[in-house]
Amino acid sequence: MARIWDGIISEEEQRAYAAAGFGKPTGLGKRPALLIIDVQYRTVGTTPQPFWESIKEFPTSCGQVGWDAVANIKRLVTMFRAKGWPIMYPHVAPKEQFDQGRLADKVPALMGVAAKGYEFVPDIAPQPGDILLPKKHPSAFFGTPLVSYLIDAGADSLVVTGCTTSGCVRGSVVDGFAYNFRVTVPEDAVYDRSATSHAVNLFDMASKYADVMSTDDTLRALEAIA
Repeated sequence: MARIWDGIISEEEQRAYAAAGFGKPTGLGKRPALLIIDVQYRTVGTTPQPFWESIKEFPTSCGQVGWDAVANIKRLVTMFRAKGWPIMYPHVAPKEQFDQGRLADKVPALMGVAAKGYEFVPDIAPQPGDILLPKKHPSAFFGTPLVSYLIDAGADSLVVTGCTTSGCVRGSVVDGFAYNFRVTVPEDAVYDRSATSHAVNLFDMASKYADVMSTDDTLRALEAIA
C-alpha cells in the first residue's frame, strides 16, 4: 500500500524500521477524544488560497493544504458529535509581553498576529460542551490541564488533528503516547507548510508513537467502536 512518505523516506530506511519491529498498530480504545490543534485563521487564512497568496494575509498560514485538512476534520467532528465523544481544542492564544519566551526569538512572526487570526475556522469551531485549552507551547499537554480533562471525560485514546504536523501535532502525539493514550493521526486531517516535513513526521509518528491512516480509515475504525 502506497504511503504519503514513499519517495521521501527511502525503501531501505523503511525496511530498516520494519526489521527493528517499529510501526506495529495499536488501535483505538473504547472512548476516544478528538484533539483539534490550532485550526485558526492564522494557520489557514480566512479563505482558501495557494500558500504564497495566503501568507500575504497571515505570514503563519499554511494555505490550501490547511483548508483541505479542515474538510476532513469536519467529517471527524460530525462523527464525534453524533457519538457523544469529547472534542477538545488546544489552541494558541494571543501572547502577552511577559510570556512570549523563546518563541518570540525563534518565530517573531507569531507575536504580531492580528486578532482575527486567533478565531477558529467556522466549519470546525467549538460548540457548547467542547473544551478549549489555551496553550503557550507546542504540545497540547505542556502547562495545560489536558490530562485532567481527558481522565474526567473517560477518554482512553486520542485522534489528533490540526497544525502543524511537524510542530504542535507531533509534540502532542509524543506526549499523549507518553501518558499511555492510544493515539491515531489521520494523515489528511493534519497539515504543515512543508510537504517534506509533513511526510517525514508522519512516518516517524507511525513508526513510534501513533497509528497513522487516512480520515476514511479513521472513520471506519471509529464507527466500529460499540
